[in-house]
Parts: sequence; C-alpha cells; structure tokens
Amino acid sequence: MNAPAVLLTERTRIRLPVASDAAKLLRFRVENRAHLAPWEPLREESHYTLETCLKAIADGQEAVRLDRGYAFVVLSPDEARLLASFTLSHVMRGPFQACLLGYGVAADQQGQGLMREALEAGLAWAFGELGLHRVMANYLPRNERSARLLERLGFEREGWARAYLRIAGQWQDHVLTAKICGSD
Repeated sequence: MNAPAVLLTERTRIRLPVASDAAKLLRFRVENRAHLAPWEPLREESHYTLETCLKAIADGQEAVRLDRGYAFVVLSPDEARLLASFTLSHVMRGPFQACLLGYGVAADQQGQGLMREALEAGLAWAFGELGLHRVMANYLPRNERSARLLERLGFEREGWARAYLRIAGQWQDHVLTAKICGSD
C-alpha cells in the first residue's frame, strides 16, 4: 500500500513522519504531557526523548511497509509545528478490512475543530485509497470531547468494553464505536 505524500486541509498538512520530524514530535510530547496523560497509558521517561521519537518514526515506517498501520502527524501549513496526530493501527485485511483509530491534539488547539478537520481527511483516505470498510475508535466514557468528535464524524456506538485498556495506570472501561465506509 502506498501512503499519501500529503493530505491537505484548510489549516493543516498531514503526512507520515520522517526522521527529521523527531524534534517536532518530541516537542509535541513534552508540551502536551500533562494534557494527554489522562487519556494514554502511563509513559516511561524515555518516551520523552529524541531517541524514542526517532524509534517511533522508524517503527511507523515499518508498519506502513507491512500495511499494518499508518501514524500521521498533523502539521501547521508551514510544517513548523506538530499540532496533532492520528494513527490508523492494527490494519486487518481479508474479509474484515478494518483498523483502529487513535488521535491526540495539542492542548492549545482544542475546541477549534482542528482534529475533526484532520480526521475527515484521514478517514476519506482510509476509506478511499486504503480501501478499508470499517474504522473503529474507542474512548473513555468521561471523555466527552472524543464522544462528540466521533459522533460528528459519523461513528456509531457499538458497545461497551469493561476494563478494556490500562490508561493512566488503571484498567478502564471504554465505549466502542465504528464508522463503516459510506455511512454518514
């Protein structure tokens, strides 16, 4: 599968990261550490190093090569700053043609529709060029922003998973949602 060179939106440039993006990724991780902590697994200190960012980018490139995942960075139009990211992970082919969606936006970019703008472009690519039938996204029940975002993007609630993921050091329930190709 060939990944897109760049997905363009009104306010962003979205693409797969390269090694030269490691410093931007590190800055995003450090600046948004407290903001993202309630929604992510506990992170080792090494998560906030340039070396780990370089490894994450290399691992992402290998996932693309294997058609297993696509970790995108959402950049400012001049590519000076990483504003958000999203990943289409655990790509499953065969009769399923599906993946999991994860995303995060910088604290100072919340509430401006930026994540929706980026995900609309990413989902169009996933259902188009990537040829997926289903994109699944799960969120913590208390994460009202994610609930509203996914609803606006056309995701439908499909269930509830008890103690689904270890987030912020605790096994936490998640709401399960999915968007099917062509459903809006």
